[in-house]
Amino acid sequence: MKRLTWFALAITLIATGFASKTPYQAVLQHSRIRGRPHGPNVCAMQNIQGTDKKYFTNCKQWYHRKICGKPTVVSYECCPGYEKVIGEKGCPAALPLVNIYKTLGVVGATTTKMYSERANLQEEIEGPGSFTFFAPSNEAWAALPTEILDALVSNVNIELLNALHYHMINKRLTSDDLKHGTSFSSMYQDFDVHIHHYSNGIVTVNCARLVKTDQHATNGIVHVVDRVITAITNNVNSLIDTDDDLDTLRTAVAAAGLTSLLENEGSYTIFAPTNEAFEKIPPETLTRILGDPVSLKDLLNYHILKNLHCSESIVAGTPLETLQGTVLEVGCNGEEMTINGKAIVTQRDKLGTNGVIHYVNELLIPDSAKTLLELAEGSVVTASKLFKDAGLTDHLIGSEAVTLLAPLNDAFKDKSLAMTPDMKKLLRNHILKEKFSSKSLYHGQELETLGGLKLRVFVFRNRLCIENACIAAHDKNGRFANMFIVDKLLTPPMGTVMDVLKADDRFSTLVGAIQRAGLTELLNEKGAYTFFAPTNAAFSAMPPADLNKLMRDPKELANLLRYHIGEEFLVSSAVTSHTRMKPLTGDKLELGALNSTLYVNRVPVVEADLMATNGVVHAVDVIVKPRPPKIVSDQAEGSTIRRTSAVRVNDLFQKVLRSQSSRSMSRVQ
Repeated sequence: MKRLTWFALAITLIATGFASKTPYQAVLQHSRIRGRPHGPNVCAMQNIQGTDKKYFTNCKQWYHRKICGKPTVVSYECCPGYEKVIGEKGCPAALPLVNIYKTLGVVGATTTKMYSERANLQEEIEGPGSFTFFAPSNEAWAALPTEILDALVSNVNIELLNALHYHMINKRLTSDDLKHGTSFSSMYQDFDVHIHHYSNGIVTVNCARLVKTDQHATNGIVHVVDRVITAITNNVNSLIDTDDDLDTLRTAVAAAGLTSLLENEGSYTIFAPTNEAFEKIPPETLTRILGDPVSLKDLLNYHILKNLHCSESIVAGTPLETLQGTVLEVGCNGEEMTINGKAIVTQRDKLGTNGVIHYVNELLIPDSAKTLLELAEGSVVTASKLFKDAGLTDHLIGSEAVTLLAPLNDAFKDKSLAMTPDMKKLLRNHILKEKFSSKSLYHGQELETLGGLKLRVFVFRNRLCIENACIAAHDKNGRFANMFIVDKLLTPPMGTVMDVLKADDRFSTLVGAIQRAGLTELLNEKGAYTFFAPTNAAFSAMPPADLNKLMRDPKELANLLRYHIGEEFLVSSAVTSHTRMKPLTGDKLELGALNSTLYVNRVPVVEADLMATNGVVHAVDVIVKPRPPKIVSDQAEGSTIRRTSAVRVNDLFQKVLRSQSSRSMSRVQ
């Protein structure tokens, strides 16, 4: 028992140790594991092809072999703090522990080392103390604009020393100490440096990524960063106020009452639309949004993330929540930062005391700031054009609280798009008189349309449908109205099942059969039936003698027809594989769908979803054959009756088959 207790305790301690690792340490450990076959203290690195960017690899990146959508090349390098020994495998030797000045040379930050000499910082970082130095890489110094670098170097006693001191903290901080959202006072007038430690293992200081971390020295620690960082003194609202490229945004922020939000403490990410971004929007759309405080606030909040994300933290498409309540998919494509899959970020990482600004050259308009027409034009192009052609534009751009049922583009395949009076009437019945949410709809609910019809709601196990049209995507919630994207053009009910059959010449034989079998009243009364209705072609396929015999026997005819009628209501879109339905007589019908075609007992439905007030009709060109009856012991009188009915229906079909076979043989002879 003691052994088990100690074993359990050991497992708990190990698990706790792994759980307490920082994201950076977890990724570093993964890189060490991947590099282990190459020797001790070897780490696997992934280099984005065509760039100088290298990352310690995590599981996802390793298996995808991509970062920011670009292929990577794997290299194996010494892990932080170790070096190679000639003639030995891997990196067995720990780096010699020297002062920070010498460590800068060891880790390859030679430009920072050179500027430390020029700024008379060498003596300080060689002497006693316990410092943390965020040392810009050689590439970071080279990336500085020439005028900025010249200004720093030409006045070495002041500007360059101040710049280097801003990269230093007067205590030792390892990557474990660099917690997300923390700030530390720098050695330049105590101005803060801002740390962000992301779940993917990326660590940044003022949005500069730590590319070589935890390089220990006798008098501190060095972290190599990929940018030269500058002091942060203004909040994001001040940054917007002082940038001429953001004039329109500044006016919009003030009109929406968001100035105080951007001045207060926080940790936001702002995708700031430039003046150019606003100019790309149609004038009437922009005027409408700017003149509507609710739409304007939603628009601006859609550009603000709840948390601060430096561009270096984004190495994959990640849904991030906005202040508006929905999400943006923020990602990257090589060197470019993307939003919703588009590379529209033009300038990155303008850091303020309460957030970071990324400039975008396109305005991001949330659904909640759009009219119905704008919602439709963005996703269902064919339907939006038809609604306009039908003269319904006023209902789609106004402030009416309505719900649009917008069919997918594929719903119009093989359908005439001519704007006839019937089509106009049908499209009016695709607009509901109230603003609904699909989550509030319930089975049996009736929804009134602009055309005056009452449409029924049907809730199936896997689908939510309004008549024959099932909702195919999440609701689009606009400024005043909502839109449901549906998979089909509506077929409103036009009478009972019997009325539907009588109105279609394809069912003239069936109508006569129903009347002979005494089922007319059943198909006219209130109910919810699914009728797999044989067309004239189905009856014509029977031998004339057998058809005549069947028509003269009302009882057998009734059994045949009742086997084609399901006891429940089911539209085609609600059918999945192995769907079963109980007919009025006989065993269950087996339903399935393949390539948008509905099947019943493997018989294809030639036209589905002819809607009636008491059911739905699916046309078949073949008489549906029952499954062979199951051989089971009957336990109750009811089951005996059902089995007997099934046998009788099956016997009838066997007779039909034998007759068809005999007729075929006689023709051959």
